[in-house]
This record gives sequence, structure tokens and C-alpha cells, in this order.
Amino acid sequence: MDGKPLEEVLNPFEALPEHLSSRIGAVIRCAYAQWHLEAWYFADAVNLRNYLNQSLGKVGTTKPDEIFNPKHHLKNLLGNELYIAHFSAKIASQLDASVIESRSPSFKGFLDKLMNGPGLEDA
Repeated sequence: MDGKPLEEVLNPFEALPEHLSSRIGAVIRCAYAQWHLEAWYFADAVNLRNYLNQSLGKVGTTKPDEIFNPKHHLKNLLGNELYIAHFSAKIASQLDASVIESRSPSFKGFLDKLMNGPGLEDA
């Protein structure tokens, strides 16, 4: 989303669940990571540190959802490396989702929503 208003990003997806549900006979839920993607990376500090091959600095990884501007912290760690979706996917592939889920309430809520469990508002 990177600075775009939430409504602008989600508007194209608004009717999608109703349209798809009638075709496939299932409830469709949409979930998105608005602020937390990079914070989730910091939740698995050991694997992130190993992947980057450096210290994570003074970022408080014990409560990743409370990191102010985690994307900024990650970009600082990357130095001259361009942080784009492909690179983000590489980082994500090296992390352990079960570790992130155990340390990040927002990630657990995201997974619950994806699995048609309680919504984020219920987590």
C-alpha cells in the first residue's frame, strides 16, 4: 500500500467476495497486510538476522507489532540493496511462519482470517 489511502487500495476488491461466492459456493474472505509485513519479518529475528548476515540493530523484536515504521528499519539494514517485492519474497521464504505467529498477534489474526477463522477484529 505504501502510503495510498486504504479505500483506494481495497475498492477494486470490494465486490470480489460476492461475485466469487456465487460461482464457487463458498464464503470468500479478503485479508491484507496494511502495516505489518516488515514487522512480521522482525518477529523471526533469528532467521532474519541469518538471512541478512548482520545484526538487526536496536529494533525491538520481542513485540514486532509495536515497531514504529518497520519498513524503514529494514531498508536501513539493507543499505544499497533495493527493497522491492521480489526481494521481500526472498526474505519471507527464509522465515518460519510458526515463530512469527507465536510472536505477532497481528500475524496470527491474519492467518486466522485467511483460514476462515475469527476475523482480524476478533483476534
